[in-house]
Amino acid sequence: MKENYTGTPTNRVDGKAKVTGEAKYAAEFEAPGLLHGVVVNSAIAKGKIKRIDTSAALQLDGVHQVFTHENRPGYSWFDKHHQDEDAPPGSPFRPLGSDEIKFSMQPIALVVADTFELARYAALLVQVEYETEPHETNLEANLDQAYKPKKYKSPPPSSPRGDAAQAFERSAVKLEEAYAHPAHHHNPMEMHASIAIWHEGGKLTVYDKIQGVQNSQKYISTAFGIPQEDVQVISPYVGGAFGSGLRPQYQLFLSVLAARELKRAVKVVLTRQQMFSFGHRPHTIQKLAIGASEEGKLQAITHHAFAETSRFEDYNEDVVIWPGVLYDCHNVEVSHQLVGLDVYTPLDMRAPGGTTGTFALECAIDEMAYKLNMDPLEFRLKNYSEKDLNEDKPHSSKELKECYRQGAEKFGWANRMMEPRSMKEGHQLIGWGVAHGAWEAQQQEASAKAVLSPEGKLKVSSATADIGTGTYTVMTQIAAETMGLPLEDVTFELGDSTMPKSPLEGGSWTVSSVGSAVKLVCEKLQEELLKMAQNMKNSPFSEAKPEEVSFANGQMFLTHAPATSLPLTAILEQHEGEPIEAEASQKPDKEQKNYSSYSHSATFVEVQVDEELGTVKVTRIVTAVAAGRIINPKTGRSQILGGSVWGIGVALEEHTVLDHQLGRFMTHDLDKYHLPVNADVHETDVIFVEEKDDIVNPLGAKGLGEVGIVSVAPAICNAVFHATGKRIRELPITLDKLL
Repeated sequence: MKENYTGTPTNRVDGKAKVTGEAKYAAEFEAPGLLHGVVVNSAIAKGKIKRIDTSAALQLDGVHQVFTHENRPGYSWFDKHHQDEDAPPGSPFRPLGSDEIKFSMQPIALVVADTFELARYAALLVQVEYETEPHETNLEANLDQAYKPKKYKSPPPSSPRGDAAQAFERSAVKLEEAYAHPAHHHNPMEMHASIAIWHEGGKLTVYDKIQGVQNSQKYISTAFGIPQEDVQVISPYVGGAFGSGLRPQYQLFLSVLAARELKRAVKVVLTRQQMFSFGHRPHTIQKLAIGASEEGKLQAITHHAFAETSRFEDYNEDVVIWPGVLYDCHNVEVSHQLVGLDVYTPLDMRAPGGTTGTFALECAIDEMAYKLNMDPLEFRLKNYSEKDLNEDKPHSSKELKECYRQGAEKFGWANRMMEPRSMKEGHQLIGWGVAHGAWEAQQQEASAKAVLSPEGKLKVSSATADIGTGTYTVMTQIAAETMGLPLEDVTFELGDSTMPKSPLEGGSWTVSSVGSAVKLVCEKLQEELLKMAQNMKNSPFSEAKPEEVSFANGQMFLTHAPATSLPLTAILEQHEGEPIEAEASQKPDKEQKNYSSYSHSATFVEVQVDEELGTVKVTRIVTAVAAGRIINPKTGRSQILGGSVWGIGVALEEHTVLDHQLGRFMTHDLDKYHLPVNADVHETDVIFVEEKDDIVNPLGAKGLGEVGIVSVAPAICNAVFHATGKRIRELPITLDKLL
């Protein structure tokens, strides 16, 4: 009988390695003669370096070099066409490129010494004089400078449908409001780190914290003019990234630069403070106008977003696509404009655009429901969309109504009293809120290699990453089930640029993309085994076609006659003790273009708000998710739980405070940047709604990483309003705003 590993809760195959310390992260590898680099960052937000004095640092015994713009080697990195895979349109920042300061905390020097402690001390001795220029970091004060980018990183906002302005004016019930959230920083547990090891003959081995080793490989190759085959990038484990590792960060560039010049191995690890010097979820202001009929049917939606970007790149997100994805409204107008500021380019952060846009839209929808005196869930169902109106395409599958039904039933939504401040326990005001969200289910081209040993052990590899999401485990499950082998006889390898090509580990597309390639390469291996079996003497498989053969329990058998079987090890004996292998690339099927594919979620939240102190506690969360076939319900549930915790942070805590006088983020450590802790997280339920999808990819699986966060923050905001009667439209909701 075939073992069904997919769909079964399975422990992480890498769990033991992680808890015992066997798993090595980028900064933990060793190399002979390893030197340590410490970065010096700028003290100003805009201007020029008048003088940089490194003499005191260089006088210390054990300091090998201090790299600055004055002595950096002249590589090809000034070619502005050399982008990384996740780069937005524009001219990428190159460390030590010139004396110009473009943003606060810009890396301006690298001190390289025998030890980290010595390098850190020497970095304090580097003296810098600046010529300052007026800087601007305030988005709100510069909305009049907003512009529509010539090119978009994400697909551009959709064209207007109908006549939103006219339909809004004719609407019986109207809402016009603005919503805002501040900058957020990723703060993964593992800081960004790189070790660059220089080999004789000019080859490089690099250990890097990255969500795609081949992106770092390409970046190094183009920036330094090194043939790609001479650069190997390795990243077997990543201690969280959330998007911060999609682009190669400056520690990678500086470690390679130093290693190449000194002909040594060089390690550069960023401090927690330096983790706030690159990339963040951008401060965004959204203006929404919604019109509805007296019966509660949406007549018009306008959704205009204004977000910060750097002066040198145009970063944008899918902030305004959600009205067309989530609701049935035929008069819609959206736009997304940017404001260039003296900051580093923002960066994708878990559900980029979705976390932002869904917050504003779902809060506005809740406000409109109250204007109509209609239950917020009933209002959403009344305006349920059967198709993606942005693309004018049917959904490949959509079980959102079932998410509403199961989530509401589990939560007890039917017992909710409509009036704000009507539910109370002692001094605690009780609020119940709901919101729903979606995230695009994409498949990228990916490749995989499979090697089956004479002993019947299978090794599958692809150059993807595991940022804590469970990639190792899920790919092992897919391979074991496809090949009909015990889980313990299958090993999946990743995180090496020499492995078959893989897309970046982001966008919730890894299972869809790499998983489909793993399935395909195992099927190719099966075809090879069938050919070998057919060449055996008196083979019962001589006339069998691939579709007539199945694999289970380490054997190949005829599907219609299971008793006719051969152990795989017996077939492999024909190969003279050598393993057999196959490689395969899986591309999205052309039929997918005829459909729109999204994972969907509905989140129900209960909060308690102290009526005297204004403190908010999230006491219950129920999230129902429809995401196609769930390959591993255990790691999948962890994804949704993680998204729920982060949603609490988005709604109530996270805020990277920018001092506009200095042009610098001041909350640059985990003491000041508030994140949810155990005491903030209470009862959390996850429901996976059954959803069959034969179109989205060969596995029928959709992503879970992003859809788990998008609907949580707005549901909390809506619950806070229900508890207090006070609508907070600027995140985070802190007690001062409620008081």
